Amino acid sequence: MPTVSDSARSAGLRLERSRASRQFEGHGFRNTAPVGPGLQGNPLPLLGEYFFGGTRRTPPAPLPVDDPRGTWARAPDTGLRVTWLGHSTMLLEVDGARVLTDPVFGDRVSPVSFAGPKRFHATPVPVDALPELDAVLVSHDHYDHLCRSTIHALAKRRVPFVTALGVGRHLEAFGVAPELITELDWWEEHRVGPVSFRAAPSQHFSGRGLGDRNATLWASWVLTTDKHRLFFSGDTGLTTEFEEIGRRCGPFDLVMLEVGAFHPSWGGIHLGPENALKAHAMLGGGTLMPVHWGTFNLALHAWDEPVETLVRLATEQQVRLFTPGLGRSLEPSRVEGVTPWWRDVGEPRLVPRLAP
Repeated sequence: MPTVSDSARSAGLRLERSRASRQFEGHGFRNTAPVGPGLQGNPLPLLGEYFFGGTRRTPPAPLPVDDPRGTWARAPDTGLRVTWLGHSTMLLEVDGARVLTDPVFGDRVSPVSFAGPKRFHATPVPVDALPELDAVLVSHDHYDHLCRSTIHALAKRRVPFVTALGVGRHLEAFGVAPELITELDWWEEHRVGPVSFRAAPSQHFSGRGLGDRNATLWASWVLTTDKHRLFFSGDTGLTTEFEEIGRRCGPFDLVMLEVGAFHPSWGGIHLGPENALKAHAMLGGGTLMPVHWGTFNLALHAWDEPVETLVRLATEQQVRLFTPGLGRSLEPSRVEGVTPWWRDVGEPRLVPRLAP
C-alpha cells in the first residue's frame, strides 16, 4: 500500500503536470473547441421524451453471453484478438500483450450501489477470472469507464495502469500503487512491453461529483506494436482533431469507436453512429468496432438502435464492421461481415450457462 508521503508526492506531481498542460485553463481542463458538457437546445422536448418516449431502452430478454476463458488459453494466430466484455470494456490481445480497457465489472454505473443505470447482462467473466494482464487502460474518469470496485480488485494484481492526466488520483484512492500509474497528456506516449500507448485528443468532459468538473483530462488512445495499430475513442464528440490523429498515428488495423448513449442534445460530447462513421473516415479507415452500447441504459434511444443504425449506414458506405457478441473472443482479420447477434434477443433460444 502507498504511504502518506508517496501519495502526497504523487498528488503534487499530478497537480504540477496538470497545470502545465495546454488543455488546462483556470481551474480545469477544456476541449480544444468551445464545447461544454451541458445540453444543447431547449430541454423541454428532452424531458417529454424521457418520461413519455416509447422506445425500448432495455432488451426484451436476457442477452447471450459467452465465456471466453477457453479461447484465452491459446494465443491468437494473427497476433490480434478482441474480447468485448460489455460497454467500453475489452480485453485486447495484441502481439503477446494483454490490455484491459475501461474496466467496469460492477452492476451499476453510479456513485451509489443501490441506484443508477444497471447492466443488461452478466459480465462474461468475473474480475478474478481474467488472465494475466500487462496493462489496464482508463480513458477518463466517468462512472461507466472507471468503476471503483473493479479497480479495487485489479489493484491487488499490481498491474500497470495507463490513463489521462489527473485520473491517477482516483486510481490511488481505489488502491492502485502510485508507482504503477502512468498519466499522459495529449500526444504523450508510454510503452508497456511490446505496446506503446499514446494519449490523443478527444472532445468530452470529466468529473465524478458536483465539485470536480473537468479536474481530470479525457483522451482517446492509440495502441501500437511492431505489427498492429489500434485506436480507442474513449468518449468523444466529433472533432477535426481525428484528422490529425489519422495523419500522425494511422493507418489503423482496428478502430474502436463509441456509438451509444447519443442524442442531439449532447451531440458535442458523444459520437453516435452517424458521427462515428465520419470520425472513422477522418482517422483513415480500418476495421470499425462499435463500443459503448448494449450494456447500460444511458440515453433515450432503443437499446439496439446505435448498432442497427451503424450497420445500415456502414453498409451504404461500404465500411467493414466488426461486431463480436458479448464474451466472444475473436480475431478481427478472420471475421467476414457483420454478426447481428442482437437481433435474436427475445427469440426462443437456449442461453448457455456460464461456468462458475
